[in-house]
Amino acid sequence: MHGEGTGGDVMRFELLGPLRVRAAGTELDLGFPQQRALLGLLMARAGRPVQVSEIVDVLWVGHPPASATNVVRRYVGSLRRLLEPGLPPRAPGRRLLRRTGAYLLDAETDEIDLLRFRELTRQGERAAATGRPEEAVRHFAGALGEWRGPVAMGIPASVRGHALFGAVERELVRTTRMAADAALLSGGAQRILPSLRRTVGLDPLNEALHARLVMVLAACGLQAEALAAYDDVRRRLAAELSVAPGAELNAAHTRVLRQDLRVPVPAPGRERLAVPAGPVRSLARPAQLPPDLTVFAGRGDELAALTALAEPVLSSGAPTTVLVGGMPGIGKTALAVRWAHRAAHRFPDGQLHAELRGCDPGRPPQDPAQVLRGLTVALGASPRRLPGDLEELVGLYRGLLAGRRVLVLLDDADDAERVRPLLPASPGCLALVTSRDALPGLVASGARPLRLDLPPAADARAALALRVGPERLAAEPAAAEEILARCGRLPLALAIVAARAVSRPDFPLAALAAELRAARGSLDAFTGVGGVADARAAFASSYGLLPPEGARLFRLLALHPGPDIRAATMAELAGLPVRAALRGLGGLADAHLIREHAPGRYGVHELVRAFAAELARTEPLSLPCHSF
Repeated sequence: MHGEGTGGDVMRFELLGPLRVRAAGTELDLGFPQQRALLGLLMARAGRPVQVSEIVDVLWVGHPPASATNVVRRYVGSLRRLLEPGLPPRAPGRRLLRRTGAYLLDAETDEIDLLRFRELTRQGERAAATGRPEEAVRHFAGALGEWRGPVAMGIPASVRGHALFGAVERELVRTTRMAADAALLSGGAQRILPSLRRTVGLDPLNEALHARLVMVLAACGLQAEALAAYDDVRRRLAAELSVAPGAELNAAHTRVLRQDLRVPVPAPGRERLAVPAGPVRSLARPAQLPPDLTVFAGRGDELAALTALAEPVLSSGAPTTVLVGGMPGIGKTALAVRWAHRAAHRFPDGQLHAELRGCDPGRPPQDPAQVLRGLTVALGASPRRLPGDLEELVGLYRGLLAGRRVLVLLDDADDAERVRPLLPASPGCLALVTSRDALPGLVASGARPLRLDLPPAADARAALALRVGPERLAAEPAAAEEILARCGRLPLALAIVAARAVSRPDFPLAALAAELRAARGSLDAFTGVGGVADARAAFASSYGLLPPEGARLFRLLALHPGPDIRAATMAELAGLPVRAALRGLGGLADAHLIREHAPGRYGVHELVRAFAAELARTEPLSLPCHSF
C-alpha cells in the first residue's frame, strides 16, 4: 500500500488537468519540463512499466541526444528523491521502480486521478449494463469530476501531443458519451451537461458527441441553445470536412424539433436539479468583438508573436493573459482586434469585449464591478439578480467561465489592480489586454507582454494606400514618402492625414505633404476631425497620468539635444542625481512615452517630442523636482 509517503504524507497524483503531485496537501515542485513530462508519462501508465526507449522517443520526439538514457536515469533519481525525501542515495525506493529496460510508477487507485476516473467509469458501465441508469449517472459524474482541465497541462506541448495522452482524452470522450446516454434515460441531463460542453472541445468534429450535446441541452430545457449547437456543428462540418451531418446527428436534431426530449418528472421525494444554479439564464455564447479594421495592413510579425504568446492556452488550455503595450496611437487595439477575429474559432464558447477607458480624456476609467456586471450578463447572468459585492461578482464571472473556452478582450487598461478581477482563471480562456502602460504588476503576475513598435515602412505605406487608394500613392510617390516620414510611421498620425486626403480627393498629396512640412515642430497638422482621433489629445491623456515629477521630466525632453536621450544629460537638465533621473525615465518608458533602446539610453518619437515642446512653452520647467 502506498497511500502515504515515507514521512506519513498522503500522496495524490493529478494528470487530468495541470500535472501535479501533492503530499499532505502541499504541491511539490516537479522540476524541469522534461522531468515533469517523464512523470506524466509514468502516471499515464501507472502500474505498468514504460520502456526506456519509449521514454526517450517521447521526451525528444525522434531527435534524442547521445546521453538521453543517462538523462532519463538522472530524472528518475531526482523524482525518487522528490517523492521519497528520506530515500538514501542510489536506493531504489518504492515509488519509481526499475524493471528490465523500463520504469514503473507504483501507486494505488485512490492516489492517481486517472485510476480513480477509470474505476468510476467501470462502475458506471456495470450499472448501465444492468439497467440502473440513475446509478450509472452518479458514477459517470464522479469519474468526470476528476477531470480538471487539459490532460497533463504544464508539460511541453510536444510531449502532450504523444498518442498516450491522446488516448486519455479519448477515454474522457467515451465516458462522457456513456454518461450522456444514461442521463437521457434517467433524467440526469443537468448533471452531465457541464462535462459534455467541455468534452466537445476535445473532439469538435465528433458527430456522436454533438448529437448527445444537442439532446442533453434540449432535455435541460435549453431548446434554443440545442438548435444553435446543431447549427454550429453543421457549419463546421461543411467548412472543415465538406460534409453534411450524418444520420445520428440529424436524428438528434429531429427529436429536438419535435420536442421529443423532456426532463423526466423526478420520483416522489426527489428534487430535480436546477440548471444552471444561481442567477443565470441559459449559457450564452457572446460575440462582442469590435469590427475588424478594414484598412489594417501588415503587422505579420506582431500577429505571429501574439499567437506565440497565446500558445499556453492554444496548445494546452492553460489560462493565459497577454498584454499588448505601446505608445499612444501605435495601433494596439487594431492589432488586438485583428488577432482576436482570426483566433475566434479557437474560443467557440464566445468572445467578450470591455472598453476600460484607462486613457479616455473625456471619461473616467471603468469601475471593475461595472465591467463585471456587463461581462456576466453577456455570459447569461440575469441583470436583476447580480450580486453587489466585487468579490461575489468575480466569483460569479469565473464560475460562468468554468469549463468554457472564451476570449476576453480588455481594451485600454491603465492599472493592474483594475484589470485583475476581470482576468479569467479557467483552462481554455485567454485575456487579451491592451494598455499604454507597461503594467509591470500584471507582468509580474504572469501576463505575457508584447510591446508594439512602429510598423516597418512597407506596412505603413500599405496602410496609407488602403486608406487613400493605391492609385494616388503611385501617382505621387515622393509626396507619399514625405507624408510617411512626417507622420513618423505612427498609425494614428497616418490615419489623421489619410482622412484629410480622402475628404479632399481633388487635392494633390503634395499639398498635404507641404502642410505637414509647414507645421513641423507642432501637432497642428494632426488634429482629428469628423470622429477621427486627435494626436494631441492621445498624447495628453497619457501625459495626464504622470506624477508631477514625471510630467516635468517629460517637458524637459524638449530641451534635450539630439535624438538619443541619456540619463546623465536629463539629470543635468532636471537638476537631479543620475539615479533619480534614471528612475524618472523608467517611469516615462513604462508609460510608453519614450523607449529604452539600450541601458540608460532612450529614444522618443518626433511627434511626442513636439508635444513635449508645446507643453514646455506653456507650462513651467523650473518647478522643484522632488526625488523619484
